[in-house]
Amino acid sequence: MFSGRTRLIVAVAAACVSWAAAAAQDRLAAFAEHNEAGAAAVDHEAWDVFLSRYVSLTRDGRTVVDYAAVGDADRTALKAYITALNGVDPTALARNEAFAYWANLYNALTVDIVLAGYPVESILNIKSGLRAGPWRRQATIVNGVTLTLDDIEHGILRAHWSDNRVHYALNCASVGCPNLPQRAFRGAALDAMLDAGARAYVNHPRGVRIIGDRVIVASIYKWFIEDFGGDNAGILAHVTKYAEPALRVRLGEINKISKFDYDWKLNDIGS
Repeated sequence: MFSGRTRLIVAVAAACVSWAAAAAQDRLAAFAEHNEAGAAAVDHEAWDVFLSRYVSLTRDGRTVVDYAAVGDADRTALKAYITALNGVDPTALARNEAFAYWANLYNALTVDIVLAGYPVESILNIKSGLRAGPWRRQATIVNGVTLTLDDIEHGILRAHWSDNRVHYALNCASVGCPNLPQRAFRGAALDAMLDAGARAYVNHPRGVRIIGDRVIVASIYKWFIEDFGGDNAGILAHVTKYAEPALRVRLGEINKISKFDYDWKLNDIGS
């Protein structure tokens, strides 16, 4: 049994966590606004250039990044692109353009953070204080609001779009993660690119694989199970939607998940 003092400490800690979550959501609430009448489009050409030079497709359908080959000039250009995005007001963009803006910013920041720590075996080795991974460290400023990568993913994109395809848009620089696209996201092509990302991941063994009568799926479906129907049946329904015919048939025959797994090795070229 907990002592009265211990119960008080636990209650205070829980209240602090709840308050912090509410405060963070309030801080990010303004980013839910969009301007569907706005004709503005963000210039992502610099990100396209970077991706075309350093991101390649492996034979088995994964994208990898040649971090070691990135020179000073292209590193400077990447930082300039991020700075340019910092000067954009995403609330003035149409909804799809804003999604593309946030996804490109997140991915560019992640690559920049990895480059700053490179060489590294895993992004988990780049910490936020004592926490594994860089997701809770201050990463950028938009509209005067200081943001972490977690803010962009959970407090903005997941919170304001409620589209589980966001998990195929954001790349965490790991082998187990959905692909880093070889082109920047843009509002006009957003749905097609998100669907393509979903299909590429679901139909790759790191997303879904079947060994004998066992279905093994990526841990992201467990970590964010609430985005995929809230249970294993919802996960299976989601991946079946994007599965190629042969995989779809096998999923229907087995109809249960045996294991979740994930590979945190850096998505470096040769990985």
